[in-house]
Amino acid sequence: MATKNRITDAPIIPTFFYFALPSLAGLLAISSASIVDGIFVGRYLGAAPLASINLLIPYFTFMFSVCLMIAIGGTVLAGRYIGEKKQKKADAIFSQSLISAMLFTAVMAAIVTPNSGYLFDALNAPQDIHETMNSYFGIMSFCLIIQLTTMVLYYFVRADGFPVLATAALIFGSITNIALDILFLGYLGLGIEWAAWATTIAQSIQLIVLLSFFVQKNRTLKFTLKGLKIKESARAFINGFSEFINEISVGIVIFTVHWLLLVNGDDAAIAGFSIANYVLFISMMAYYGIVDAIHILVSQNLGAGNHRRIRQFMILAAITILSISTVLVLVCTLIPHHLSQLFLSDLENASQQSALLYLNILWPCLMFSGLNVLISAYFTAVQKPLQSTAIALSRGLVLPVVLLLSFSTYQKQTHFLAALPVAEFITLALALTLFAAHQKRKTPDAPVYA
Repeated sequence: MATKNRITDAPIIPTFFYFALPSLAGLLAISSASIVDGIFVGRYLGAAPLASINLLIPYFTFMFSVCLMIAIGGTVLAGRYIGEKKQKKADAIFSQSLISAMLFTAVMAAIVTPNSGYLFDALNAPQDIHETMNSYFGIMSFCLIIQLTTMVLYYFVRADGFPVLATAALIFGSITNIALDILFLGYLGLGIEWAAWATTIAQSIQLIVLLSFFVQKNRTLKFTLKGLKIKESARAFINGFSEFINEISVGIVIFTVHWLLLVNGDDAAIAGFSIANYVLFISMMAYYGIVDAIHILVSQNLGAGNHRRIRQFMILAAITILSISTVLVLVCTLIPHHLSQLFLSDLENASQQSALLYLNILWPCLMFSGLNVLISAYFTAVQKPLQSTAIALSRGLVLPVVLLLSFSTYQKQTHFLAALPVAEFITLALALTLFAAHQKRKTPDAPVYA
């Protein structure tokens, strides 16, 4: 008797939350660790070190986006192969994805670290904080080899039906990061480089926990060097390209915002924006927790031909995302001052005032961005990369950059950051239009609902 696949056979609601809740908990754990980094750096080291970390976000985002493209493109394709009972192809994609992430991060560390000054100049970082940035970046550049290879493994562990193990790894890593931040920065009073060491140690522990996947007797995916094909990797990466756009665009938009803030502001403006950006980061991690489940649930049910289940999973995901958005909007509109005071003391008044202003402008993004990410992820999961990429480019790159520059030039009576919620709203209209059009097409890959 064949073993039942929970994803394709089990009841809808328990199955959705079995995958969504661990992912949500894990990514929120990552968010909390990053926020604690910001809190301890801001409160114990000041606004300039906090700005130093924030100015590096575009580079970190680029690295993360490439590996996320590898991870999601690979897991979606492997998930479809699992649904189609093509195990050797699924194993090959799994193995190629891990190798690709490790090689990419190692090569980038070897090239960029000795030339970090050029990177800081390209990021438009003020000269007086280059030394602080280098203290942090010199360690984090090599930490990314561990962190991003671990991230790719995390996605495949979840896709193979071990979401609890994957989440446990993230939570152990996050708890370690928080504890070490408290020890190094809060108790011992060490410098910013020790925030980077805390992250490196935490990521190493996370990797150790995830490696236990390879001794699980009932796992499906196996690491192999047989059957590796560049064509299959290219197919996976192309399908994950929209996720690359989603992430890399964050770095480009943040770079644009930093540039515009530095034209009229200083470190206080950058530090203030970093606080508002942490809130947006939390929201995106929460949305990706739901979206990660959708990648798995939709791709495997597509392979199995279970179109009605796909529709039910999408409805549950939309309701969950809207509920999360509502809670975050209430926090940003009712108690924004508590958020700013977490990161900076009363002495950093200019940064706090900037943070309150930016939170007041940006909270409408939370109302639209979750649904945009969900619909983009749906198109990735059903292997429609053009639609997914169109949504990603619209919300993450083209509209934000164009509107930011336009508002700063032609709408001086309105703060240029208002361009970001406008971009999310326009993108939602586009995403809903593409989604509705896709449902009307009765093609083999398109779900047709009774």
